[in-house]
Amino acid sequence: MDYLEIIILVLSFVVLLGLGVPIAWTLGISGIVTLLLNVESISAFTTIAQQMATGLNSFTLLAIPFFILAGEVMNRGGIAKRLIDFAKTLVGSLPGGLAYVNIFAAMMFGAIAGSAVAAASAIGSILGPRMEEEGYTKEFSAAVNITSSTTGLIIPPSNILIIYSLASGGVSIAALFVAGYIPGILTGLLLMGVAAFWAKRKNFAVGERSNLSEVFSTFIKAFPSLLLLIIVIGGIIAGIFTATEAAAIAVVYTLILGFVYREVTVKNLPDILMSSVNTTAIVMLLIATSISMSWVMSFENIPQDISAALLAMSDSKIVILLMINFILLFVGTFMDMTPAVLIFTPIFLPIVTELGIDPLHFGIMMVLNLSIGLCTPPVGTILFVGVGVAGTTIEKVIKPLLPLFLAMIIALLLITFFPQLTLWLPEVFGL
Repeated sequence: MDYLEIIILVLSFVVLLGLGVPIAWTLGISGIVTLLLNVESISAFTTIAQQMATGLNSFTLLAIPFFILAGEVMNRGGIAKRLIDFAKTLVGSLPGGLAYVNIFAAMMFGAIAGSAVAAASAIGSILGPRMEEEGYTKEFSAAVNITSSTTGLIIPPSNILIIYSLASGGVSIAALFVAGYIPGILTGLLLMGVAAFWAKRKNFAVGERSNLSEVFSTFIKAFPSLLLLIIVIGGIIAGIFTATEAAAIAVVYTLILGFVYREVTVKNLPDILMSSVNTTAIVMLLIATSISMSWVMSFENIPQDISAALLAMSDSKIVILLMINFILLFVGTFMDMTPAVLIFTPIFLPIVTELGIDPLHFGIMMVLNLSIGLCTPPVGTILFVGVGVAGTTIEKVIKPLLPLFLAMIIALLLITFFPQLTLWLPEVFGL
């Protein structure tokens, strides 16, 4: 087995990343360098360009810019505030109530917006000051906000699940969306358990109990936002429209909602569109270069070499899954989710399929695993957003983050070794 291509690929990637080259450029250059081992320079550059263009030629991927735009409208449309108010009437009176509110609101907002960054920014900016007023430390508030924001990547609709569907060669997006509910809710509940323990230990304040009329009032205000989930997910499951069509409907619905709430005006639209375009451009460049690197790896037979090496170490399903999880946890600390899913799905999916693991189950496991990486340095996007919104530093946030990390890892292990947590709902809906 020739490991030269693997060594060159990994070495060039690590060196470029260490030099501070943006991840998208790092992926593209590493792919070209590896391809030059066996292909002439003109052919190598032409092939990479072709693969980047071909990789983006997908109707499924059109859902991503629509969901990004919908998320941007939601972020500015007063939706987060209404969800927070509703969450506070439900769980705000429990010990560590505002921590619960943060997690619960992040689960709802992240599910609606499909963006962990949007959830961390919107929920953190609103709840952070409130939590400080009631005696919570900045660091604890930031830690809760950072980890809870990732639940929206698992609870649908989720852009990263769409990308996994593309990378896996066609796992049903509808099935992935439905499969994400129980793992996402389980992760949120475990985070709430840690937050309750920490709040009791630190004697954080307990909020006032809300009466039924307050719960009903805040629910009515939040209901139009929550209705979007029913429209999007219900429509996809029922086969009324595709994920891409659902994303377009989400844009129209959120715009109407933003105008009704009077939080979005015609003057805001250029800024909203420009922000969405910038985010979409970054995501699409990452997807294009990731797909080109994935093609190079396939051309050089690197996935087959890695598969053979892993299977040679053990034929135990448990051992292989633990090794894959460990590798993905490590990868997630320095690589964004999008390229990680596009590059490592073709490597690990054949291995787990050979072991009899459902691709649907593996997809949820992979996304949950890489979500943890978003909360860790040195490239943790949500970590940087969370500490920035809270006005604190990474060094101070690490201590309260550690028990929350542990909760997420426990959720990952449960999802990994109890596949019915992922597969039960898709089976119920016949997906």
